[in-house]
Amino acid sequence: MSRFLKAALLTTALASPLAAEPLGLGRAATPEEVALWDIDVRPDGTGLPEGRGDVMTGDEIYTAKCASCHGVFGEGTGRWPVLAGGQGSLTDMRPVKTIGSYWPYLSTVYDYVNRAMPFGDAQSLSDDEVYAITAYLLYLNDEVDEDFVLSSENFAELRLPNEAAFKPDDRAEVEFASFKQEPCMSDCKSSVEITMRAAVLDVTPEETAAKAAAEEAKAEETKAAAEPAPEEPPAPVEVAEAPAADPALIKAGEKAFRKCKSCHQIGAKAKNRVGPMLNGIVDGPAGAVDGFRYSKAMQAAAAEGLVWSHDELSAFLADPKGFMKGTKMSFRGVRKPEDIDALIAYLRDASE
Repeated sequence: MSRFLKAALLTTALASPLAAEPLGLGRAATPEEVALWDIDVRPDGTGLPEGRGDVMTGDEIYTAKCASCHGVFGEGTGRWPVLAGGQGSLTDMRPVKTIGSYWPYLSTVYDYVNRAMPFGDAQSLSDDEVYAITAYLLYLNDEVDEDFVLSSENFAELRLPNEAAFKPDDRAEVEFASFKQEPCMSDCKSSVEITMRAAVLDVTPEETAAKAAAEEAKAEETKAAAEPAPEEPPAPVEVAEAPAADPALIKAGEKAFRKCKSCHQIGAKAKNRVGPMLNGIVDGPAGAVDGFRYSKAMQAAAAEGLVWSHDELSAFLADPKGFMKGTKMSFRGVRKPEDIDALIAYLRDASE
């Protein structure tokens, strides 16, 4: 709540702008009533309650109360907001305005979660739960490690990447002053031409940007048409064919894969979802699916040449976060070794 509203609640009566005397409506808000509204948090930490929360606890709370709308990894579901990713996209035609790419202050994240979330059950979270979810959102945006603990003590030390792109509101000194001048009513354009329509409702390109984008797109089309057909990719490295798996084992693996379907697809029509599609993962290189945004940890493992052999994949499936510190795969792991063997057999068999 803003300090302006707090002041309004403390007013003893409503005053008319046209009357010298108060209207005599309402009453003074009690301290208890004001406290229920006075929950806003400033960028410097003013207004924060005492508390703390770690990333892993935030993962559990987020999965239970937030993932149904915002996705397991903050990627958003349907038309619900995306919370993670988008770094470096603010100059794109379709910028991704997430906590890690656009938001200026962490206080806004905490305040919004505390005030309005979960959807339909707002302000049901404890202070520690809000700290934990905020810590997990920082983790999803690669701002902290998985062992990070956010608290009222270290909150003001955190800085979001785009903070420097914002500036104080100077409209009172700049815009309001110019609005008082007589408007120019001469030398207007004789006609107005719409050169582009925004594909995203909250991103309307300026006229000059629209023309530049259209010219750039046309140039790209011309360039693509003139380029020769791409060369055939080199033949893949042959891997020794594994012995035929037991059909019963594959069937058991298909059943075990049900818990993976919410994030992954496999087969002829598989596409990237929350997680990458899994065709060819067995004995294939890590982090190699085109178009998927892997975590920094997975990118590093790929650069080091990690291959998903049976042993490596087994270890990862048993304990993803223990195997790879920093992975964004929130799944807790397959507990039974026999289920892991069956799952790998199915992944190998179902790949296209």
